[in-house]
Amino acid sequence: MTAPTILPVLATHGGKFHCDEVFAYVVLQLALGLRAPDVDHTLLRTRKAELIDAADIVWDVGGVFDVAGRRFDHHQRGAPVREDGTPFSSAGLIWQVFGEAAVAALLPARTEGFAAKIAADIDGSVVRRIDEIDNGVAADGPVKRDTLGLARLVEDCNPTWDDPAAEGPTAGDAAFAEAAAMVEGVLRRRVESLRARHAAESEILAAYAQGADQRVLVLARGMPWKNVVFSHDLPVLFTISPASNGNWMVDTVPPEPGSFEQRLPLPERWAGLQNEALAAETGVADAVFVHLRRFVAAAKSLDGALALARLAMEDVMK
Repeated sequence: MTAPTILPVLATHGGKFHCDEVFAYVVLQLALGLRAPDVDHTLLRTRKAELIDAADIVWDVGGVFDVAGRRFDHHQRGAPVREDGTPFSSAGLIWQVFGEAAVAALLPARTEGFAAKIAADIDGSVVRRIDEIDNGVAADGPVKRDTLGLARLVEDCNPTWDDPAAEGPTAGDAAFAEAAAMVEGVLRRRVESLRARHAAESEILAAYAQGADQRVLVLARGMPWKNVVFSHDLPVLFTISPASNGNWMVDTVPPEPGSFEQRLPLPERWAGLQNEALAAETGVADAVFVHLRRFVAAAKSLDGALALARLAMEDVMK
């Protein structure tokens, strides 16, 4: 007779749940390749000490932080804090150990190399925020209530006081699963967004290295390029890329993030010109338009777009 399978037990506290333990549970599932409770693991929401002590992984309850023992509580005296003094929540503690593996599990094949960078990005932008909200404090002082963020959306998943699901030994368990599904969706989308950003960075830096003129960045397809230009301090004046309508766009580069100015505006005499009028003024036969504010232009071909960029740079030399 085959021995019954003993499922690993993952334990957190019962009752009302918060974003940190829900997020931590999602991270554990992804990192460890777990599916739904009672399929390949048991999710136990309890405050009974004997059950918590017997569990394989425990977070946000139990009064112990011990990575080797897979205990990740943050409510006890001496609980870990970040380098700047911000207290960890259970989400932050779990993320430090399992975050990179969780990210890798969400990445398509051949992009696992981005996992460490993405995990660091999410730690700084998402997990730290969960830590701050759960503890009510950050390194720079008290945290204001976030009425539209992930923490509030998770909190709203809890059964209301007059909901029958709020009573009994399994109170809130179904709602916890619902919240976890929502959080997983958010995390999946954030990982995919960051994957795309890092993939764009790789392509942009490769295109820049291959370019004939360091002032002009030519991209084979549209992608977010501004952060790369600024973060790598590239001396780019114009970025050229194809648009969905078949034109090739000539985008000016702001002097700094968020600015509406340009390092080099397109020539003033081109402002607002289109088609034949623009072609006559520039000598570029397939020129399409220049925006009145001189921050973007278009041509029907890559050669035409390159010609516009070159003429704009020559114009300042006159």
